[in-house]
Amino acid sequence: MADIINPGNEGDLQAQIEEVEALSSIYGDEWCVVDEASRIFCIKITNDLEEPKLTACLQIILPPDYPSAAPPIYQINAAWLRGPERTKLANSLEDLYVEHVGESILYLWVEKIREFLVETSQSSDTVDQPEKVNMTAEEEMDDEDLPDYTTLKLNTENAHLFMDHADAEEVPPIKHGTSITDRRSTFQPHLAPVVTPRQVKMVLEKLYENKKIASATHNIYAYRIYCEDKHSFLQDCEDDGETAAGGRLLHLLQILDVRNVMVVVSRWYGGILLGPDRFKHINNCARNILVEEGYTASTDEAMKSGAKTKKPKSKKTK
Repeated sequence: MADIINPGNEGDLQAQIEEVEALSSIYGDEWCVVDEASRIFCIKITNDLEEPKLTACLQIILPPDYPSAAPPIYQINAAWLRGPERTKLANSLEDLYVEHVGESILYLWVEKIREFLVETSQSSDTVDQPEKVNMTAEEEMDDEDLPDYTTLKLNTENAHLFMDHADAEEVPPIKHGTSITDRRSTFQPHLAPVVTPRQVKMVLEKLYENKKIASATHNIYAYRIYCEDKHSFLQDCEDDGETAAGGRLLHLLQILDVRNVMVVVSRWYGGILLGPDRFKHINNCARNILVEEGYTASTDEAMKSGAKTKKPKSKKTK
């Protein structure tokens, strides 16, 4: 990948790849890769999935120094969007970027546009529909093209939180999600509410008591705990041998802005290399169980409700 993309730095490239993969998992077929090499993407956004009244296509180009130093270059294709309304929407997207400068912004932009479509559709009876935009299929990447991700590690100042304490804590309830099987590899998600790193350790120990889970080729996990007193997140992830998987999983949790939850995805390798599809299955497993357990709304529900997107909190790793 590095030989066809000219990134500003490896950190920006890593952030872009993680963000795109998370958005693909969240929005499914609505998200499209137009040109992988040029970092051009688009997403079709509607005010309502079942009865779309308004539709807009957001086309995006990610510059080499996004997100650290530059905003995405974007264009909104919507025949009905003109004049003051277009300016109003553009200003709201720019305000969001300024508020979250240096962070991944695309998810917030998409949901801001959806919120705008919902509000506009409620105040207008008839509008002209824009023409459909042709989208190309996403290009596949070979394993060797994937960058080497560095997983986030817990700061040593918090290591004592994982030590045993005299006060006994109960193991948080663990939910097991529906598995996905592809070419003899099976992926299964597990979820538990956690509010301390000690509980994270307890969940892992409890899961490993299950012989099937303990025998998995990889048990990838990520968690986010919101610290009320510091108004920040304590978060970490683990690849367990599946390079880059933990960081991608944590990035999904960040984009969905979930808190006080831990997700573990077990993979049993079936002997056939899946390439980048393995990351797609890991993220899809994680998102499915987060939706099932009520930590985030499904894409369909978000479209129907027109609910406002929560602003993500600090993403600093402690």
